Amino acid sequence: MHGSFMKVKLAMGIFGLGLAVMPMLAHHLVNEQYDIDKIVTIQGVITKIVWVNPHARFWVDTDRAVSSWEMELPPPNALKIRGVQMDFVREGDQVTVTFWRAKDGSRLGHALTLTAPDGRVMDFPRIMGMPASTK
Repeated sequence: MHGSFMKVKLAMGIFGLGLAVMPMLAHHLVNEQYDIDKIVTIQGVITKIVWVNPHARFWVDTDRAVSSWEMELPPPNALKIRGVQMDFVREGDQVTVTFWRAKDGSRLGHALTLTAPDGRVMDFPRIMGMPASTK
């Protein structure tokens, strides 16, 4: 009986370790997915905001046509540590965003800064040792 308890305990430990390591293995390198040599700027309206791991995201419509841009942010916990609240912008807000565009040409970007309607400029932390400021 003691042996089977230890086997179950070992199996649970291995499973837990697997769950902890999976996000690290699935995570991408920013410079592999995005063109970090070219900064793009758009203006538009926030249409959706999602705070989930591994990255918070928001979408920006730049005109009346179907032209949403999906913006990737750092993980929610990294944003919270820097004092960024979930309501830093709201759906319907007019914003300006600077970002690195996805290398595949899709409408996906790694957000660098966001200028909110009240003029606040949010400088998002870079991932994996990227520079801390675009200025």
